[in-house]
Amino acid sequence: MAEINYIVRVMGKDLDGTKRVDEAIQSLKGISHRMGGLIWAQFRKEHKSPFSKKLGELTPEEVKQIESIITGPEKHGLPIWTLNRQNDYATGEDKHLIMNDLAFSLRNDLQRMAEIKSYRGLRLMWGLPVRGQKTKSTHRGKGGIVGVTKKDAGKPAVPAKASSAAPAKPAAKK
Repeated sequence: MAEINYIVRVMGKDLDGTKRVDEAIQSLKGISHRMGGLIWAQFRKEHKSPFSKKLGELTPEEVKQIESIITGPEKHGLPIWTLNRQNDYATGEDKHLIMNDLAFSLRNDLQRMAEIKSYRGLRLMWGLPVRGQKTKSTHRGKGGIVGVTKKDAGKPAVPAKASSAAPAKPAAKK
C-alpha cells in the first residue's frame, strides 16, 4: 500500500489526507461540494487518476496541479457558471475566489452597498433581514421576545392595588 500523508497543505491550509480529494478540498472556504467534485474530475481527466484516491496519496507535484486548478478553474476548462465571482464589480472579470480573498471581496461589497445607501446595504448595516422576511416575531437580535414566556405563564398574576384611601403623606420637616 502507498504511503499516506495524514496532513496535506493545500492553498495555505492543512487538510485531512485520509479523505478522498474531492471531499478534502471542500474544507477550503469558497469550494463547495459541486466545485470540489468538478476540480477533482478535471484533475482526473488530465492525469488519469482513480476516483477513490485519497489526498494523502498524491505526490507534491499532483498537489501543485490541484492548486493550479483551484486558483484558475476557467483556464482548465471548468464552465464559467461554476465560478463564485462572475462579472466582478471592480474588474468585470470572471474569477473564482477562495479563503481570505473571498472574505475580503465580500466585506468590500457590503461596505460599498452601505456607502451608497442602497436598501440592501442599509438593511445589512442595521442587522435586519434583506430579502423580504417578516420581522414581527423574528430577527429580533439579542433582545427579549414579545408576549408571554413559559416562565411567566406559571406565575400568579400580581394583584392590583386597592383603590381605597391612599395613605397620608408625612409632613415635611423645616
